[in-house]
Amino acid sequence: MIERGFDFTKLYGRIVRYYLDKRRYSKERANEIAQKVVQRERRIRTCQKCAHLTYDHLRNYESCLVGECDCQKFERPLA
Repeated sequence: MIERGFDFTKLYGRIVRYYLDKRRYSKERANEIAQKVVQRERRIRTCQKCAHLTYDHLRNYESCLVGECDCQKFERPLA
């Protein structure tokens, strides 16, 4: 099974709108929070061995789909 691509800009926009509308944070503070969340999600979804995202790996086998990559298994980041 191949995972769908993850849209980081869509996540960023949703987080900013949430903090602006619901929490009444300033625009700068909402952007700062959104940047931190997107950076964390990107780190979680990036293989530590080959630096490709999770949707470049087969979920069942966790092998990399990129042809010239030596990665055999998706490696999650430590904490």
